[in-house]
Amino acid sequence: MIENLWPQTIEPVETDTVTGLALRSNLIGADRRVCNYAGGNTSFKTTAIDFQGNEVDVMWVKGSGSDLASMTEENFTAIQLEPVKKLLARENMTDEEMVQYLEHCMLDKSHPRASIETLLHAFLPNKHVDHTHPDAIISICCAPNGQDIAKEIYGDRFVWVPYIRPGFLLSKMIAKKVKENPHAELVLMEKHGLVVWGETAKESYDKTIDVINEAQAYIDAAFATVPAFGGQCFTALTPVERAETLANLLPIIRGAVSKTQSLIVTYDDGNAVLEFVNSQHALTLSNVGAACPDHLVHTKRVPLFIDWDGQTRSLHNMVTEGLEKYRIAYEEYFKENAAVTDIMFNPYPRVILIRGLGMINTGKDYQHAKISEALYHRAIAVMKGADAIGGFSSLSAEESFQIEYWPLELYKLSLAPKAAEFSGKVAFVTGGAGGIGSETCRLLASQGAHVVLADLNEEGAQKIATDITEQFGVGRALAVSIDVTKEDQILHAFKQTALQYGGIDILVNNAGLATSSSFEETTLDEWNLNMNVLGTGYFLVAREAFKLMKQQRIGGSIIFIGSKNSIYAGKNVTAYSAVKALETHLARCIAVEGGDFGIRVNSILPDAVLQGSAIWGSKWREERAQAYGIQPDDLEEHYRKRTILQENIYPRDIAEGIAFFASSKAKKTTGCMLTVDGGVASAFLR
Repeated sequence: MIENLWPQTIEPVETDTVTGLALRSNLIGADRRVCNYAGGNTSFKTTAIDFQGNEVDVMWVKGSGSDLASMTEENFTAIQLEPVKKLLARENMTDEEMVQYLEHCMLDKSHPRASIETLLHAFLPNKHVDHTHPDAIISICCAPNGQDIAKEIYGDRFVWVPYIRPGFLLSKMIAKKVKENPHAELVLMEKHGLVVWGETAKESYDKTIDVINEAQAYIDAAFATVPAFGGQCFTALTPVERAETLANLLPIIRGAVSKTQSLIVTYDDGNAVLEFVNSQHALTLSNVGAACPDHLVHTKRVPLFIDWDGQTRSLHNMVTEGLEKYRIAYEEYFKENAAVTDIMFNPYPRVILIRGLGMINTGKDYQHAKISEALYHRAIAVMKGADAIGGFSSLSAEESFQIEYWPLELYKLSLAPKAAEFSGKVAFVTGGAGGIGSETCRLLASQGAHVVLADLNEEGAQKIATDITEQFGVGRALAVSIDVTKEDQILHAFKQTALQYGGIDILVNNAGLATSSSFEETTLDEWNLNMNVLGTGYFLVAREAFKLMKQQRIGGSIIFIGSKNSIYAGKNVTAYSAVKALETHLARCIAVEGGDFGIRVNSILPDAVLQGSAIWGSKWREERAQAYGIQPDDLEEHYRKRTILQENIYPRDIAEGIAFFASSKAKKTTGCMLTVDGGVASAFLR
């Protein structure tokens, strides 16, 4: 049942404001069983002063593209009611005409564009109106016998309207039917949702909750006699088996769906998902269509369902074949229905269901993949209820297309910022908590990337990951603990990355240390330490990234952070210099093998990056100062003066070089070394 969240301390009159409308909207959106992400709309009618100083009737209504759960006063639009009510006399009106007309009715042009369903609110006479997409209500509205069930539950208190795409005609039909039924307290919109109203905000909110709970009680009673989804026909793999299988499968899926646009791939194997995918009716139900028009933009009309039995067929082959069949079917669906646009969305599924494993979702970033996931959870709940009370029906392919490619929905998508250089890309950065690593992660994230901060200092990496997520969005950074000398830890880190994002596009091999000793005083332990971290560590990390990139078949970029000492034979740094030279040659060897797979491998050679570096905070600073016969505090100035350009080198300078090599600007460059050292003549490449 849905909990009533209305604060008991608030008087009804206090909510007859835009602030009160925001509160009511937030309460409605707080429970996704009541309203989908970015779906539904709320309004209230009052008076305001227009630009001429006259008091006029206005309606505050949700702005297009906002989410009820999080919207604030700034997300609402004030519409003058008198010119809007005149539209009731019209017989017809196109969407484009409606949008233009409403723009002229705005009290303030700086307000956001009004909700697509503004007329629905305006045509009803009630002061407060709420439109939502509750699971229980849509279960009834998607059942073939839904109208009869509604009579059992609500008697003559409801108005039923057949499915029509939101807009002028639907709004006018609802107003007419409500006016004709003096007992009407709610509207049930076939295959769509619920509308209620009240003279106070609390009355409207309470009615939303009460009406939903009446429907839910009816559905719950049905489950006393029938099993959910016809019962179970498959047993889920164990959690360990699911994780292992998905870690190997997700990169293959990500590669397939990212051929034209890089996408993030996530998964969900929660109990509700497993109950559905492992059930008798799942295959049939999932192919009926979307549970609600508002789902379509994020879930497509149907998911890809993989009817795997866990044994007889290769899951990888089934998924690969299934994705290709889905692409062909979607392209045919587009050709058959395309009339308003010649621009087809990515033809691959947003939702993939696999028996025994759960649900896989794709999105242009982590947040959108999770939105797809959340909306399909709502679809599962709707199908569960509908299936129990008489069956599940949905929009036709033509009706679905009209929503998916609806110009008004396309307009909302057009408000999104242009894709950045690394949108949908995943970057794995070793030494992510250090100066160069953290600056690289921040820069790549600012240009759209999702970043994995891999570091021995897990606490430091987590702090930076949290900062990046707060600045750039949900799920944009992941911290993983890694010792690059431990193969098992590296394998686990890449498994975590695959499970979080579906794969990897960029590797920055940056983990580092440095020691300083004369050649004859270089111990075997010192030699092995440098070799293990800077040689073997770079090899192991690059090898696992290379494997993932090959699995995806969409190319990739690997950047090694070498050193001036990769070229220059430094004094008293035999072990460090030798291994840094090994690194850059290793990078070139990988570049030779990576070409056939579109995997580019390049190196950056910095020098004396003191800022934020743990290396320079160690005894290395003292050792290098001693080698040059100067004080440790004078070391930074010494390095600046020895450069041709008389410049200090900072982590951001190295990050810029990394971003260049990882970007499309360097798509024809591999096996290259770039010096970022202010100009050190003895380390010129020649």
